Amino acid sequence: MENLNQLTDDQLVALYSNGNNKAFDTLLTRYQDKLYSYINFVVRNRDLADDIFQDTFVKAIVTLQKGNYTSTGKFGAWLTRIAHNLIIDFFRQDKNENTVSNDAQDYDLLNNANLAEMNIEDTMINEQTLRDVRRLVDILPDNQREVVFMRYYQDLSFKEIADITGVSINTALGRMRYALINIRKMSVEKGIALTIAD
Repeated sequence: MENLNQLTDDQLVALYSNGNNKAFDTLLTRYQDKLYSYINFVVRNRDLADDIFQDTFVKAIVTLQKGNYTSTGKFGAWLTRIAHNLIIDFFRQDKNENTVSNDAQDYDLLNNANLAEMNIEDTMINEQTLRDVRRLVDILPDNQREVVFMRYYQDLSFKEIADITGVSINTALGRMRYALINIRKMSVEKGIALTIAD
């Protein structure tokens, strides 16, 4: 039997469509961490993130079983688009946006930079800078925060971001531009130096 981990997403989708449930398990393993991180970053609530994460994969399974998935070579982006739509649906239904602080998380999405071969002082300065940047990103408007996360922490292109969020590339670029302007402005207002030591 061929090692499923070596297959492309489209090959795994084809196998799953033909009844191989282990193929879907491989896709789930391949994308679960990245997708969950995205959802949790946007909604800022672990319980809600768990629900949306599960709903995303349920919707993906139903779509695949019905044969309605169109192979584009971007399975991960397709999953993110499903999650994005579910998040929007939730916030449309729930006008009371209860926000939970990112500080309560067990892991820190922005403090995972490679800080090898630095002295302790540089490491502490860099860690503080990254915490400050995370706090600034957290208070950006939702659409700007989402673009920053997709671009810098999911390494998506602006075309992929535009596709996932359902906007034009120019709108995605504009949101990033305004996010960076806002981060710089807030850093000046709060007296935060954004330079990371080399």
